[in-house]
Amino acid sequence: MSVDAISLLLLGVGYLALLFGCGVAVERGWVSVRITRHPAVYTLALGVYASAWAIYGSIEFAASSGFGYLAYYLGAAGAFLLAPVLLVPIQRITRTYQLASLADLFAFRFRSRWAGLLVTLVSLLAVLPLLGIQVKTLGEAVDVMTQSTRGSDVSLLLCVIIAAFAVFFGARHSHLHARHDTLLAAIAFESIIKLVAMLTLGAVALWGVFDGPQHLQQWLGSEGQALQTQTSKLEPAHWRTLLLLFFAAAFLMPHLFHITFAESLSRYTLLQASWTLPLFLLLMALPVPLIWWAAQAQADAPITLPAYAAYMIHTHPWVGALAFLGGLAAASGTMIMISLALSGMVLNHIVLVASPPEARTDLYGWLRWLRRGLIVSVIISGWLFYTGVGRHQDLTTLGLAAFVGMAQCLPGMLALLYWPGANRNGMVAGLLAGALIWLWGLWLPLFVATPVPTLPFTPLLPPDSPLWYQVTLLSLVANIVLLISVSLFSRTSEGEKSAAEACSVDAVIRSKRLPLEAATVDDFTTHLAQALGDEAAHREVNRALMALHITHQERRPYALRRLRDRIQANLSGLMGPSVARDIVDRYLPYRHDDAPVTDDIQFVESRLEAYRSRLTGLARELDGLRRHHRQTLTHLPVGLCVFGDDSELLMWNQALTKLSGISGESVIGSRRDSLPEPWPTLLGRALESNNAPLYKQPAHLHGRDYFLTLHKADLSGDDSRGGSVVLIEDHSEMKRLEDELVHAARLASIGQLAAGVAHEIGNPITGISSLAQNLRYDTDDPILLETADHIQTLTQRVTKIVNSLVGFAHGGRQTVPLPRDPVNLTTISEDALHLIHLARSGEDVTLTNACSKAIVVRGDAQRLTQVMVNLLGNARDACAPSGHVTISAGIDGHHAWWQVNDDGHGIDPTVRDRLFEPFTTTKPAGEGTGLGLSLAYQIITEHQGKIDVASPPPGHSRGTAITLWLPLYQQDDITPHGQDSDC
Repeated sequence: MSVDAISLLLLGVGYLALLFGCGVAVERGWVSVRITRHPAVYTLALGVYASAWAIYGSIEFAASSGFGYLAYYLGAAGAFLLAPVLLVPIQRITRTYQLASLADLFAFRFRSRWAGLLVTLVSLLAVLPLLGIQVKTLGEAVDVMTQSTRGSDVSLLLCVIIAAFAVFFGARHSHLHARHDTLLAAIAFESIIKLVAMLTLGAVALWGVFDGPQHLQQWLGSEGQALQTQTSKLEPAHWRTLLLLFFAAAFLMPHLFHITFAESLSRYTLLQASWTLPLFLLLMALPVPLIWWAAQAQADAPITLPAYAAYMIHTHPWVGALAFLGGLAAASGTMIMISLALSGMVLNHIVLVASPPEARTDLYGWLRWLRRGLIVSVIISGWLFYTGVGRHQDLTTLGLAAFVGMAQCLPGMLALLYWPGANRNGMVAGLLAGALIWLWGLWLPLFVATPVPTLPFTPLLPPDSPLWYQVTLLSLVANIVLLISVSLFSRTSEGEKSAAEACSVDAVIRSKRLPLEAATVDDFTTHLAQALGDEAAHREVNRALMALHITHQERRPYALRRLRDRIQANLSGLMGPSVARDIVDRYLPYRHDDAPVTDDIQFVESRLEAYRSRLTGLARELDGLRRHHRQTLTHLPVGLCVFGDDSELLMWNQALTKLSGISGESVIGSRRDSLPEPWPTLLGRALESNNAPLYKQPAHLHGRDYFLTLHKADLSGDDSRGGSVVLIEDHSEMKRLEDELVHAARLASIGQLAAGVAHEIGNPITGISSLAQNLRYDTDDPILLETADHIQTLTQRVTKIVNSLVGFAHGGRQTVPLPRDPVNLTTISEDALHLIHLARSGEDVTLTNACSKAIVVRGDAQRLTQVMVNLLGNARDACAPSGHVTISAGIDGHHAWWQVNDDGHGIDPTVRDRLFEPFTTTKPAGEGTGLGLSLAYQIITEHQGKIDVASPPPGHSRGTAITLWLPLYQQDDITPHGQDSDC
């Protein structure tokens, strides 16, 4: 079967154009987000693991090792079946700290840019043979189908198109660290193409070459049996080693690490892929032996190119075209993701480390162009490797060289997750030793023939073991031994210990509560601009603020620490953890004061809440106990707050939120002195006390006066993180009750005095009045008669005063029925104004009635008029010439308020607390008795109302506002005679 090279090139270009159209459709929203972000798309994107090796290399491996080819699929399936204990912890770390590559993860855990650089170099060297496989399958497929030597040229053109696709969809936007939905959808589409191609080729082999399963079984039992016996079988040790290599490759290969962790949607998506990906790989693996048996059955002579048996199972050109498209789909997807992943690793750990960004005006554009150049370089390097080396090697040799190389990172990865004692010295020593053995034994022989030196462990291996097996065991043993021994006998830095806690499976990071040099969000922007430039600094700070849902006005130390951590994580995704850490440590440093350094309790709490669903056993029980104690303090009916030794607020419970009107979320993590008044003063006074309670401290909250009792306790001890707890009890009601009791006692004593005075004065006054009346009958002298009239008038005045005293003395005994008549407040106000105008004094004071005519209350019109006359008289007397007094009224619920407001000098503070007591007056002697307000108080109380006094009123600097609250008149109110009353 031979086809024209131009036709094959057009077929490849047409497929890549279709792939490009798929990407455009996704990017422009023609495909629903529900589809592009479906877990099935993520699983199919993970199918990039099935590279050209799965299409061609598996057939070649099956030809040499029989069913040993299944190790390629079973190893990856095993890695994903262990997702809950292996992949999910890695996903947690990478998502939390924005780590996009394996080198980022190693640099973060071991706090060393050398670790990131070494992993990048190992990955680059290991991936080159894998890239060579992709290009080799394209080039030699063209050679086989066209029976020419044009494969190198065609593969170069296809590589250029693939590089353009990777640049366009992988490095076109400024957000280089964003999830690439378009690329994932395109890779998922390619996985469907290669799966359909493999299943179709398997069907052609089964029903096109053979006449179905029964015919295949007959062939395997006859002439095929001899062919199968010629195929060597893998030793069990080789099987296990291959499983280990492919197990490691499934999540350590740069492109697979990138898709598995940097592009994953959620933990649920990854867990779902733990069974869907093995199913996909099973379907990919099923046709492999069918294709190989079909090629054997059709061949007249032994097949020399088993990798390309897919093109030989049928004479029709469409079968070869289908095999070519399947190989192109597998190769292009792998090359795209490898170039994207490797370009980020090289950029972050080689380019930026060698040339750090220096406040560039267009940092994002500079990084974007660097990544584009690296993407193209990676793909072209794969073509160069193929033309220089790959065309002389078989797929199995290239594949094993790649997989053994990446397996050198497996010990470090396992230590990263499960051994906090591992340090950078052990990791670097082990990786260097293993990588050197691998390079000498498998990688350099790809270029030149190099003998493998005899090592101490070599005699322990079987003498006929293949080279790849020997190199794998020797390199991994050296790697592991050095990792453990060097880590045990070398020092681990504090940074590594902190990172180890962050990376351990059961870790809860105990971040330290340290103050920052930057005190505001604007300081963050100013300091970062020195490294990133103004535009990038503003953009990164704003992005971190949006992620944390905090504002530019934030000043709380806790929030600023979280902002710093978020910026460092975002920069890690942009330029790698090493460069990001250097920038943040240099321009956003912590301030190392003499204050004690303790754990960041709020951060620990947030991490525990995040991991709560993953805890089991005793850890879950302890967390339940922690939550119970936390809820007890949170719902305690007494206000509670906790401060660290550095005066940072650590807790603010719900009762204190209700009392203060300040949300705990808005103040937790702030300093005490940054709280709104009066809390800094009150809490400071409590914290400075010697654990003695502060009783009934006055505080003005929500426009009211409160009296708070504060109790303090020091949190000290061997297991304590220090600090102090303050309990705040609201004793305002108790204080008011005490004041009312004192006031009632004072009124009772005054009432007793008033009753006694009234009784003692009443009899003499009666006698004087009688004598004055008798005098009028005993004389006709006009002067004496006028004197008698004066005496009679004065005795009547004294009698009124005595009656007022008697009325006060009997007040509260409910000797009169409750008033129930409808009273219009506007009418009462007009009558009171008319009466007050009869007096000649205070005519230069303006009196205004601003009451609504629709307000009707239940009461006694005559007595309410007396109250208003008293209030207006006091207000007029308090005003200066040209003053102003206003009567107003309104409705609030089932009550009406009736207010007299003046702009006078106000009430003397010395008499404010006893304003309604008899004989309390600020007027000069002879100008007032001090009974007006006490009588008003008594009348309003009899009306089931109350009186509020504000001097000065809210929003004014002077004056007095006296507000009367009276019940509204209702239509169903019953008159004293038992009849309905009308308005």
